[in-house]
Amino acid sequence: MQNFFEKIRVFFAGLTARFGKKPKPQAAVSAVHEPATKPRNGNQPKRKIDRFMAVSWGVTALIVASLLGSTLIYKNARGSQAALPPQPTAEPGSGQTPISGGPTVSGEDGAGEFITRALQLKTNIPERPRSTPVIYRVSRGDAMLSIAEKFKIDTETILFANDELDDNPHNIKPGTELTIPPVDGIYYKWKEGDTFDSVAQKFETKPDEIIDFIGNNIDLTDPQVLTGALVMVPGGTRELRNWAQDLQTAGRGANTGTGGANATNVCGGGPVASGFGWPANSHNISGNGYSPSHLGLDIQANEGDPVYAAGAGIVTMAQGGWNYGYGNVVQIDHGNGYVTVYAHLSSYNVSVCTPVGQGTVIGAAGNTGNSFGAHLHFEVRIGGANVNPYQIVQ
Repeated sequence: MQNFFEKIRVFFAGLTARFGKKPKPQAAVSAVHEPATKPRNGNQPKRKIDRFMAVSWGVTALIVASLLGSTLIYKNARGSQAALPPQPTAEPGSGQTPISGGPTVSGEDGAGEFITRALQLKTNIPERPRSTPVIYRVSRGDAMLSIAEKFKIDTETILFANDELDDNPHNIKPGTELTIPPVDGIYYKWKEGDTFDSVAQKFETKPDEIIDFIGNNIDLTDPQVLTGALVMVPGGTRELRNWAQDLQTAGRGANTGTGGANATNVCGGGPVASGFGWPANSHNISGNGYSPSHLGLDIQANEGDPVYAAGAGIVTMAQGGWNYGYGNVVQIDHGNGYVTVYAHLSSYNVSVCTPVGQGTVIGAAGNTGNSFGAHLHFEVRIGGANVNPYQIVQ
């Protein structure tokens, strides 16, 4: 800025030298006759100031003042605009003013309206639905329920899509690669003679669900599926294998929880449960909860923690080994139509036909059978069918 002002001063000084009044030439005077110079005292008149020089400096001062004023006005305007606080927006359709007490600017016709918003460094990307499956590698600590919740689908859908699990959620292990469908349903390989109606009826869903699913790439103007094509049947389902039916147990007697009305009286009479309590010290679920694909609760328990009889009854199974993935397992017939199952035990201290009361220690929690990580697998059955233990125990 100093250089700029200096250039202006030099410019006007040059104009003064060029166009200003020039002194009149005087005749040469001999030094002998030259009048002696005397210092000017206060009573003598001052020399007149050059008019052009005064005007030029006045213009210069005016320009400088204008530049400084413009700079100050600009900076103040920027500062006040940056200091405006962000204002909240109204809910859509509420009919309220977009902001309250904030800087809304609009013309007579509503044009030019704007609102200020707070700066957001992270962009919100909306979650979009998938139309194709993904592969998920099981890690230590994963359970079928947690994987299903991660992808927002049912556990049965994962079992339907992965034949190697053989309908058993306990068959997953660290390193297992699972096919995760995009929606709840079942994959089906189209066969010759299939129709949308027949396939939908087979898997208990609607034909439009198959046709409209974008991942099936079906031409809506002429819906057809080639033989051998793999299609997703959204909402489709099928019966899962009931592994509990494979467990060989003794019968307590007729019309009890084991074997049904035709069961033989192997163990004879015994105590009958009048209520049911919780079978472990912890009430937390460590893995899978109850679902059509997991017919019990995985209750949190450390290796060796005591396992209690949920109710009074007779032990109709106490067996070690694999037992279809149950590991060391105990079953109690409670004499009132209910049966409880305790699996993956590290040990058990009862035998077949042993009478027990509610709260009797029957074994210790463990990690046997198809399990990775100590816990108690607990089931409740009535009339041979599994029910949610939460509805029975207290």
